[in-house]
Amino acid sequence: MRIAMAAALAALASPALSETATPPVPTISVMGTGEAQLKPDFARIGVTVVTETDTVAQAASANRTATERVLARILALGLKKEDIQTANFQVFQAPQQIGPDGKPVKAPRFAAQHQLRITTRDLEGVGRLAGEILASGDMTFQSVTWGLDRQEEGADRAREAAVRDAKRQAEVYTAAAGVGLGRLLEIRDGSAQPYEQHPDMPMRMAMAKGAPADTIPVVPPATIRYTANVQLVWEMAAKP
Repeated sequence: MRIAMAAALAALASPALSETATPPVPTISVMGTGEAQLKPDFARIGVTVVTETDTVAQAASANRTATERVLARILALGLKKEDIQTANFQVFQAPQQIGPDGKPVKAPRFAAQHQLRITTRDLEGVGRLAGEILASGDMTFQSVTWGLDRQEEGADRAREAAVRDAKRQAEVYTAAAGVGLGRLLEIRDGSAQPYEQHPDMPMRMAMAKGAPADTIPVVPPATIRYTANVQLVWEMAAKP
């Protein structure tokens, strides 16, 4: 009996059992969104040089010759060699033409495809450059995109705006609920990327293909828009 009472008294005296569990701290979690708009620094034009002949060697050779003509034409417009890069090069068997009788019309042919990436900082001159490309029989226009020298600058400004938006929302919620905003506990990063692309640009360029070289209507965007989102978690405190 004495042993049982002693054990009971020891248990009551134990700090681990005598302490009251701390209640969880109430928190508020808010998702903020933000955007930033920056003027583009350059335009990037994609073109393709395609040649088709009877053999792989002939296709590659013909493409090299056509590419040299293309480069000469582009450089004559004032661009530099470092502004022109190869994005992809491949040689493949061209699809065979099949006659009404179901037989091939002629022997298989081979095509060489050289994709070039042209970068220019003359944004107002993109239309003239695109016109020259479309006026050439050697090049096919593929796309035009706009970019920044420092891509992270647009993303970072959008992130800053997202944090401000999250804090604004949290202050609105806590003020309406009659409580205060305590310590910031957690930051969960979301996405940050350019919002607007220009998928319709190749279509507009293709429609203008028959126009004179100096009338291609390419209008550069005034700004490139970046968006970002972030989730912030705060403690809720007593209203000050």
